[in-house]
Amino acid sequence: MSMVRIIKKYPNRRLYDTKLSRYITLANVRELVMQGIKIKVVDAVTNKGLTRSILLQVILEQESAGKPLFTTEILSKMIRFYGGSVQGAFSSYLEQSLDLFIEQQTRVHKQIKDMVSGNPVESMAELAKRNLDIWREFQEKLMRTSRRAANSIKIDETPKQD
Repeated sequence: MSMVRIIKKYPNRRLYDTKLSRYITLANVRELVMQGIKIKVVDAVTNKGLTRSILLQVILEQESAGKPLFTTEILSKMIRFYGGSVQGAFSSYLEQSLDLFIEQQTRVHKQIKDMVSGNPVESMAELAKRNLDIWREFQEKLMRTSRRAANSIKIDETPKQD
């Protein structure tokens, strides 16, 4: 189990890393997060949790510094979810979507690494085989669905009398 790094925020707005026993900046907090280190920021006087607030400040710095991740339109849409009946569902959806995206990125990086480190011809053949298997599975599902749909439609074959 990984330890949580405690950061204390003092009234003078300075952040103190209790593990390193020194003051740190928001840039240092960002580096900790980028390294996968779990942090917990607390008010040095009241011990109130401030982690979300500090992480939002890190995001704000990143958004202001370079090419923003969030467009004005995305931010406007996010604001509209606050206080609404779907706020919790949206938060959960966003978190799950990010987890899935990270998982997919990890898989793609591993596949590229395997392809580059191994025999490229074998890697391409394996990739083609996987794609073909996926295509066959798709076609089989489509055919099963089509058969079920055709079987569920009853056609009146009795000739019509004029």
